[in-house]
Amino acid sequence: MRRLLMSGCIAAWLLSACGSQPPVPDWQGNAHGALQSAVAATLNGNTRVAEADMARARNEIARTGQPALLARAELVLCAARVASLDLAGCPAYEALAVDAAPAERAYAAYLYGKGQPADVALLPEQHRGVARGGASAAALHDPLARLVAAAVLLQRGTLVPADAVDAAATASAQGWRRPLLAWLGVQLRAAEAAGDAGMALQLQRRIGLAAGTSSP
Repeated sequence: MRRLLMSGCIAAWLLSACGSQPPVPDWQGNAHGALQSAVAATLNGNTRVAEADMARARNEIARTGQPALLARAELVLCAARVASLDLAGCPAYEALAVDAAPAERAYAAYLYGKGQPADVALLPEQHRGVARGGASAAALHDPLARLVAAAVLLQRGTLVPADAVDAAATASAQGWRRPLLAWLGVQLRAAEAAGDAGMALQLQRRIGLAAGTSSP
């Protein structure tokens, strides 16, 4: 597991279908498209669409009879949820964890702020600096990975205000409504706690616009 979804070949981690490889089986291409759509729908806040697309991905992967592959796919979707600060866990992965590879188990622990130092080498390379505590989320180039890293820092209690600002800016630049609303909410709570009424009002306007509850 050396790269996260949305960077380069979106399904390289799951499908190993990039580069000069033989033609991929149908299930791989179908699972790739369905998983990509599920992640996009999750980031856009389209829960019903995401569930339908993920059901298609699961069906395709189930054709292989390899629960480890399905566990990996579940983590891809859960990473998109973590990026949106849905930190309630990944039950679909947990049901398959007994068959997951060590890299997937390490990544699952990292996603929810429970990573262990001994497992850092098993993580995607771009996340290792954050896992060690020596890098900020903003140092990651991939937008989704950056949001995931920021969420990990938040769970650890080591997120700094600049990370929250960067996470919201990253989600905004990508047009990802769900994580944008989540990270604007983090900023709003910080502004309110600091007594910054002007910033709080500005953030409320942004939240209203992104949520579709106010006019541009």
